[in-house]
Amino acid sequence: MTSPTLSPACERLRDRFADRSAIVAVIGLGYVGLPLVIALHGAGFRTIGLDIDETKVAMLEAGKSYLNTVPATSIVEISGTGRFTPSADFARLAEADAVLIAVPTPLDRHREPDLGYVVGTAERVAARLRAGQLIVLESTTYPGTTRDVVKPILEAGGLSSGRDFWLAYSPEREDPGNVDFTTSRIPKVVGGDGQEATLLAEALYAQFVEHTVVVSSAETAEAVKLTENIFRAVNIALVNELKLVYGAMGIDVWEVIQAAKSKPFGYMPFYPGPGLGGHCIPIDPFYLTWKAREFDIATRFIELAGEINRAMPRHVVDAVAAALDARTGRGLRGAKIIILGVAYKKNVDDTRESPAFALWELLRARGAEISYHDPLVPVVPKTREHGDLAGIESTALTEAVLASCDAVLIAADHDAVDYALVRDVAPLVIDTRNAMAAHGCAGPNVVKA
Repeated sequence: MTSPTLSPACERLRDRFADRSAIVAVIGLGYVGLPLVIALHGAGFRTIGLDIDETKVAMLEAGKSYLNTVPATSIVEISGTGRFTPSADFARLAEADAVLIAVPTPLDRHREPDLGYVVGTAERVAARLRAGQLIVLESTTYPGTTRDVVKPILEAGGLSSGRDFWLAYSPEREDPGNVDFTTSRIPKVVGGDGQEATLLAEALYAQFVEHTVVVSSAETAEAVKLTENIFRAVNIALVNELKLVYGAMGIDVWEVIQAAKSKPFGYMPFYPGPGLGGHCIPIDPFYLTWKAREFDIATRFIELAGEINRAMPRHVVDAVAAALDARTGRGLRGAKIIILGVAYKKNVDDTRESPAFALWELLRARGAEISYHDPLVPVVPKTREHGDLAGIESTALTEAVLASCDAVLIAADHDAVDYALVRDVAPLVIDTRNAMAAHGCAGPNVVKA
């Protein structure tokens, strides 16, 4: 196959990526952006980390980490070489050869895509855009965002994508807390606005990830990310529904899954829970359902999965009420309940879209008195949907605290919890994660939900 003829500017930038002399700016220093900076730095690039949160910038300048998945030693290491500069000054974008955008893409209160962060960031980039730069969007979004939303903003100043600068999409695939697959070990999908953009994006990512997967367009790359997360959302909805069915039959769904996954083909285990959490799976499917309406296509399967998953907190609360009623005869009103774990999953401090907050609100609405314990979340952060919970501090998990409660509700199964103490002292344990059995702490006071 004949190699494509590249413009001199494209060749120069490709060479700067290859010899790692390029400067790379990362916008958004959260669970995606900060590990991205560390991976780029590890490959020898000079990096500029940009964020509107000046507190994050100050912590990085002081060699401190604000994420439990990123140790402070990593921050000290990258800060000590002189090749990493954290900043809230977006004028620094003019220095960069490549700009990687990793900002949130939430839903609004109508459960429709909120591209405010993407649009705002694109406008900041456009204000400093210069010829010869590669711009890559990593934020999860619907197909067409890169070309139809970001591109016009960048081109508004007179520069043209594919001629003066290059634009591509490469979906983030971070899994916070997964020690087996760090940023550099996760294959990177890339798709650009034109052949040169795709080639340049692949050339950059190939320097610091083990494997790149090139697709035909930015739209295809955007669809890849949605497909991955919709796959998970639908399968989690399936096991959540099976949990309800098998529970009614007196069958333990976790035992079923454990046995089913012994099949070496044709089955992949997914696990039920109290609801979906994190920034991806509860949100991303609705980016596609929204976009599909433009083409007059009903995404019934995806929307049904969303309905099942969003209903799980209510099922759990009903299970808590039933278990309390069976043991005390008075249900939820006035019951003292400790929620164990407010992070959205085990062993991380990430509370985005955590189902624990929905459980908290539902239990409180039915008259329960709620406290929480989470070894990784000492204080509830501010959230858009549960702002009144912000600032509440984690309760110590002592014998006295456990003995004084009516029930413990396990919403996140962190390893750094004394489950034997919970079993031995708490009068009732409602387990939504199979944590007690997994830690060998089953007991007559433990109820799975």
